[in-house]
Amino acid sequence: MRVGLILGEALTGLRRNASMVISVVLVTFVSLTFVGAAMLMQMQIGKTKDYWVDRAQVAVYMCREDASVQNCADGAATEEQLAAVAERLSSPALEGVVSGVRFESSQEAYDNVLNLMGQDYSEFVSAEQLNNTYWVNLVDPSQSDVISEAFKDFDGVEEVANQLQYLDPLFSALTVATYVAIGIAGLMLIAAVLLIATTIRLSAYARRRELGIMRLVGASNRFIQTPFILEGVFAALIGSALASVAIVAMVQFGVGQYLSSQIDFVTNWVNLGDVALVVPAVIVLGVLLAAVSAGFAIRRWLRA
Repeated sequence: MRVGLILGEALTGLRRNASMVISVVLVTFVSLTFVGAAMLMQMQIGKTKDYWVDRAQVAVYMCREDASVQNCADGAATEEQLAAVAERLSSPALEGVVSGVRFESSQEAYDNVLNLMGQDYSEFVSAEQLNNTYWVNLVDPSQSDVISEAFKDFDGVEEVANQLQYLDPLFSALTVATYVAIGIAGLMLIAAVLLIATTIRLSAYARRRELGIMRLVGASNRFIQTPFILEGVFAALIGSALASVAIVAMVQFGVGQYLSSQIDFVTNWVNLGDVALVVPAVIVLGVLLAAVSAGFAIRRWLRA
């Protein structure tokens, strides 16, 4: 099989259908950019979850004077109740669950609030309005329910709260955004496949006389089909390359320089190392879809 001749035929087809080829490039570019963005978003969700799961704590809030829950019927937690909670947390029953405990008094919590919000905030909150709190680190963060059950009906305990529950809405929103990106990418990929198939059929129709001559002189189906498949692959490869550039720019400038400086609670962002995993997958996906759709289209046209 003459490689030069096949490449020449493929380039000729690209020139004859330049407008359709540009459409294929643009649609492939947009769809694969969405695919790459969805993959990176899923990576970011995983990184953020891993970061906060390792650092999230369970807070055992002791009763305040004005607490209205049943465990706080006697008012603010007493020293005996505080000691009982500390003893339970260090008991053998929770030894394999609890990795560390830190006690924060209501006064310490008040001082931390003022340091964070400013001294002017003292007009709106007092130390008596804040809880004495045990901050509990877990060996396995997924076992937070064990702590909740251990202090469910414990006198002096107002509430047991897992910090991860406050991040669940964020993770849910990011997951929904990922699904939206995947859905848009899927629709655009279908459009790219249909465009590639249409481009190949138009190219074959424009060269129908040449193809008839090639058949008469005994050219094999493989020899006839290969240039058309290469046309689709070339167009998709250009679109994949543009999508790869867009993904790199999105991470380098959008994430690395903008989001990382605007959002403080996320410290482990996707980076160019993650892009190095996504870009090859995007390129391979684009080339495979183009090769399959172009091959299917030209085979159907030759059989017609």
